[in-house]
Amino acid sequence: MVGADDVKLQMIDKLTSHCRDLQIIPIVGMGGSGKTTLARTIYGLPSLKKHFYICAWATISQEYTIREIFASVLRQLNIEVDDNLRDHELGNKLYQHLFHRRFLIIMDDMWSIDAWDRVRNYFPNNKNGSRIVVTTRLSDLASKLSNSDSLGMELLDEAHSWELLSKIVFGEKGCPLELEEIGKEIGKSCKGLPLSIVVVGGLLAESKHEKECWEEIGENLNATVNLEDDEHCLKILYMSYKQLPIHLKPCFLYMGVFPEDEEISTSELSRYWIAEGFVKAVSGKSLEEIAKGYLKDLIGRNLILKSTGTRGRKWEKKCCQIHDLLRDLCLREAEKERFYNRASDNVGISLLPPMSQARSLTWNVGREISPLNMSLSRIVKITENQWPEVKLLRQADQLVNSRFVEIRSCIIRERNFCCSIWRFWNLQTLIVEGGNVVTAPTEFWYMPRIRHVEFKRGLRLTDPPNDQDDIVLENLQTLGRIFDFKCSEQVVKKIPNIKELVFCNGGKRDHDMYCLSHLDCLTKLDSLHCVFRGKYVINFPHSLKKLILCIVDRLDPLGILWGDILDKIGVLPHLRKLSLTYGRFKKGKWETTEGQFRSLKFLSLCGYNLEIWKIESSHFPCLERLHLLFLKKLREIPLEFAEIPTLREIVVEYCSYSALVSAKRISEEHEDYYGEGALQVRVQFWRENTAAEVESLASPNFFVKQMKLSRR
Repeated sequence: MVGADDVKLQMIDKLTSHCRDLQIIPIVGMGGSGKTTLARTIYGLPSLKKHFYICAWATISQEYTIREIFASVLRQLNIEVDDNLRDHELGNKLYQHLFHRRFLIIMDDMWSIDAWDRVRNYFPNNKNGSRIVVTTRLSDLASKLSNSDSLGMELLDEAHSWELLSKIVFGEKGCPLELEEIGKEIGKSCKGLPLSIVVVGGLLAESKHEKECWEEIGENLNATVNLEDDEHCLKILYMSYKQLPIHLKPCFLYMGVFPEDEEISTSELSRYWIAEGFVKAVSGKSLEEIAKGYLKDLIGRNLILKSTGTRGRKWEKKCCQIHDLLRDLCLREAEKERFYNRASDNVGISLLPPMSQARSLTWNVGREISPLNMSLSRIVKITENQWPEVKLLRQADQLVNSRFVEIRSCIIRERNFCCSIWRFWNLQTLIVEGGNVVTAPTEFWYMPRIRHVEFKRGLRLTDPPNDQDDIVLENLQTLGRIFDFKCSEQVVKKIPNIKELVFCNGGKRDHDMYCLSHLDCLTKLDSLHCVFRGKYVINFPHSLKKLILCIVDRLDPLGILWGDILDKIGVLPHLRKLSLTYGRFKKGKWETTEGQFRSLKFLSLCGYNLEIWKIESSHFPCLERLHLLFLKKLREIPLEFAEIPTLREIVVEYCSYSALVSAKRISEEHEDYYGEGALQVRVQFWRENTAAEVESLASPNFFVKQMKLSRR
């Protein structure tokens, strides 16, 4: 935040005032003025995390749904969201959880009083100082929300405009003297709008740092300075779009197809770009690596934003977003260039443009509709709610030209799943969610361009044909969720470039038949997720960066002993994320040794018999986040964690009381070593008889939350 210190202090005062009634605090300002940035800055303050028992964030937008608002908040509170519950039932569940607790809810980007009227009754007035912050562009809406004064985001003056621009372009290095004068003129031309300054800063950062180049940019900006605010802003943003290299323009315009304020998975975005043909091959690099470079370039130009991740765990999925003004620019330019036509969600199928011409089709089917012509579509995403499955699958032969197919339906059955889909020559990505486990026919091994295959409920693979050794799925990078995966030598030869593998093995006594000792032959594998029952011999490839191991039967006395394989895991040179669930330690003891886990940044342990844990601080030299769940026998978390300089977060959920006490000691010692705020500890527990003791441990960097057990 630059130039907003006063409004930041006002906000903190309002949030922590002695008024006990529930208060609605609006933040008002034009698009791109920094409303959301201010809200996120406030939301992340440790002092406010301590002040409020519950903190959550909900993005409203113009195309909001009440269900998603409730579901988003509940997920952030680690509450399971039942898909069968109606909107008001979800609202009641939220009300019950907020009742008698002091809460802070951020409602970002509200456009109508209707949105507030439909959710207001589900936020209880606990008379304990709870607050709701609403960001909006509409002053009249702010006045309807609150009787008190709203907080207005003022545009930046010339000095702060230059300060922000200089930081965007040069960081802490400072601007060269010969560019300072023209730089200040460029900052002035942005008329104090932070978004414009940030985007222009991204443009300047990517351009030559020469006076002539900056003067040319400044002249174009000066030509727009007398326009109205909205038009002026769009003109500035358009300049950054116009300056994009030709290969990045379609990638940027494609961002307009996503809903407003959508958190977009970066891996999925790359797949869309590849399927559309935007990503051009470069020798020695995969298309996904090239797409990642495209995204990095657009982020560097501040045209796409890294998402802070309000949904799911940050370490599980990387996301990005686009500001709604930049999205408006995408929609404008796309329409002008006839790049795509985004139809309204409420438009009936008969009113849409001819579907026979559609190259990409995303459709949420909530009712029976006429069959669609999808013969030219490269991307097909269909979510079924009530549409009879047979109608979709009868049209599967139309997908012969498709490169990306995603089907979400609760009624997909194996006997009905069309075999022709496995014979599509062009198919690159196939995602199926819902229904039963599907068996892929032999044709799967003849799909030359397939890159990503994901079946959320499960996929069984037939053995590769013995007489076709020359057929190799060289492009296949993602494969999951495979049931009873056999990693035979024959399979390894067929998928030499696999990078992400998810499988679930168990039930059969002959564990050797799965050949998991051959996993280390997959030399490009960087993400492995295994769910299994029983005792296996597993060898891991040294290329692994992410490893998730889960034992299905945690009470199996013959099940895996982690000590048998942790020595193998500990020496993996590139491993950054490790999650272990269930399983047993011999005699309840784990002692790491020198040289292990040299690159590990995230460690999660869940549900063990672990009692004694011994480490040296040098054993986890890069660790940033430690998550411990359901370790009820753990006597203490090793105090050596306090000496790890990179450690930023410890989460302890439903562990022993002595483990919580040791977490407190680690927090205090880490603060002595590296200063206040370097490490945050979050504790969650449910035992009523220790509530007072645990809550007494709370401090600005030690957050405590008690969960109430539901009684049914």
